[in-house]
Amino acid sequence: MDKIITCENITHYYGSRLIYENLNFEVPRGKILGLLGKNGTGKTTIINILNGYLKPRAGECRLFGERMERLSPQTKARVGLLIEGHIQHSYFNVVQIERFYGRFFPRWKKDAYYELLKKLQVSPTQKISTMSCGQRSQVALGLLFAQDPELMILDDFSMGLDPGYRRLFVEYLKEFASAEGKTVFLTSHIIQDMELLIDDCIILDYGSILLHRPTREILDTFHRFRFRTVRPPAAGTHGLLRNTEKTGALWETYSFLSPDDVVRELRAQGADPEDLTQERLSLEDAFIGLTGKY
Repeated sequence: MDKIITCENITHYYGSRLIYENLNFEVPRGKILGLLGKNGTGKTTIINILNGYLKPRAGECRLFGERMERLSPQTKARVGLLIEGHIQHSYFNVVQIERFYGRFFPRWKKDAYYELLKKLQVSPTQKISTMSCGQRSQVALGLLFAQDPELMILDDFSMGLDPGYRRLFVEYLKEFASAEGKTVFLTSHIIQDMELLIDDCIILDYGSILLHRPTREILDTFHRFRFRTVRPPAAGTHGLLRNTEKTGALWETYSFLSPDDVVRELRAQGADPEDLTQERLSLEDAFIGLTGKY
């Protein structure tokens, strides 16, 4: 399968603080991949590395086979980039900014821009600077759709959007990507949106990738288990069971294991589990179960 993004052995520090060590992943053509991680795990950093804005301590990334530090103008034109919802040239109005950006992209489709923006109920002469944060984010997203990129890289795409506009954008993006065979690499702090959108999921821990799997596989196989026990399980980190802790009168743990295997693992840790129940999870609950609440 054709790889649109490839990252190999990326190691990066900010001063003496390790961000990643030997980070490796690929994004195939046509996939929507979501990058999840707590604040400080390096989501925006990897996007800056991908686009050649930041040089890692070691390793390399490629977009369409070109190395990050030597992306040609032709390759850059194939990439639609949104960094944390920002938009420049806010002194333009709605029409002026579309005409300005349209000169830079040979595949420009202005109808895609105006179709999204007519939902905003703003006048064509309204300046970007007078819009709300959410409206400005929608303008940025509309310009991105009009660019008609083969690869969309969206960092915190839902910043400033209220629930209605977030859902609107998720629906637009899902339809756009599937109909046109686009590849999308995105981050968001609102994981409910990601669950509706992404095919594959990468969860970053501090320094490495904790998990990289299809989203449906995570939702189908990763569960929360609640149980009672007189003897608590042994303290410490256990790879097969995640974030085992007592909540009120019950204990809980998270795992990809079957219920019978969870019981065996708990017994191996010194517990005597009773009344074990298994619960399906949303992607947000799965993220918390894998990374911890704090």
